[in-house]
Amino acid sequence: MPDSGERLRVLRLISRMNVGGPAWQVAALTERLDPERYVTRLVTGQIGAGEADYLSLRAPNLAVRMVPSLGRSVNGAHDAHALTAIISEIRQFQPHIVHTHTAKAGLLGRIAARICRVPATVHTFHGHLLHGYFSPHVTGVLRLQERHLARTTTRLVAVGERVRTELVEAGIGTLEQYAVIPPGVALGRLPPKALARRSLGLPASGPLALFVGRMTAVKRPERFVQVAALLHRYHPNATFAMVGDGPLLAVVRETAVRLRSPISLLGWRSDVETLYSAADVVVLTSDNEGMPVSLIEASMAGRPCVTTDVGSAAEVVLDGDTGFVTSTDTSDIAAAVGRLLSEAEIRERMGAAAGRHARACFHVSRLVSDTQDLYDDVVRQGQHRGLVLAGTPSRGSFECRVPCGTPSS
Repeated sequence: MPDSGERLRVLRLISRMNVGGPAWQVAALTERLDPERYVTRLVTGQIGAGEADYLSLRAPNLAVRMVPSLGRSVNGAHDAHALTAIISEIRQFQPHIVHTHTAKAGLLGRIAARICRVPATVHTFHGHLLHGYFSPHVTGVLRLQERHLARTTTRLVAVGERVRTELVEAGIGTLEQYAVIPPGVALGRLPPKALARRSLGLPASGPLALFVGRMTAVKRPERFVQVAALLHRYHPNATFAMVGDGPLLAVVRETAVRLRSPISLLGWRSDVETLYSAADVVVLTSDNEGMPVSLIEASMAGRPCVTTDVGSAAEVVLDGDTGFVTSTDTSDIAAAVGRLLSEAEIRERMGAAAGRHARACFHVSRLVSDTQDLYDDVVRQGQHRGLVLAGTPSRGSFECRVPCGTPSS
């Protein structure tokens, strides 16, 4: 741990910087931690085929250290190479804290930190793999792996209360180990709606329902296509658009043709302000989530959302206040989206409430402040174990200061 007056060195690891919530959070922390108190190094792997690159689309100037074999695919030889490279990074950087994000980086990073006797480790669960991803056997193995890793991790971070509850109930860490630190975002100024729609090639009039996300199995993008097909006959002036790419893109196209669903596919885009300006409703149809950044961004832009009740999505979308939380049944999702498409007054009211709630609870400055408080608490714990020299600054135990159960007025 650092001497008095020495900056805290944090080595941050993430498996890959594909477009999504974890990449945004990692980038924000790398760029925005107080430079007078922290030195951060970001280590990441290579994105997979068909994945959008967050670095090129949204953070081209972010400094990263590349370990290509740290990418998502599991491969014994590649993983051994990645572990060796991480150990080399640790020995060169000499971090006080290794902070890992995503499952593979969490595994290899914490093993490397233990080998190198790093004073403290932190791991963030941006969601979990307990359902919706793998077979029961593989899920069981992953659960046992995470239980073992948690025993030797200084602090665990969950992006939402429900995510934390599900992890603790699965025996992954103890309640006392966890801090709940929701994502934080910052949006630029939204362009006028007419200009946004024109730049996206979308109709200037009529309500627009928007899906933003990777087209992978757990996100269930085909559900959005089904919702559009159900609603088109009742809302012929509505537009349904999807932003993203991934292995299910062909399935989405085929489903749209088969159901005669009027979907506009926009691919990946870096101009998120344009997307949310164009939209009237943002829809998430997933089977599993952490705390979706797309919902936070949409809310920050003053757009009501419809989301399935998965992960901590209901901590972003307050059912009946800032949007609707539904089951995963397509008809339930369609009913909620249809109501927002039909009633402009409700859209305006919920959108305004969503903006207030998001600004109060999910601004990037709060993410940075909460994370710095967590690091201070790790230092304080180290003091009790005799790992920090006297005089190291500490601001007491970590606590998330913003109560976010209801929209802020």
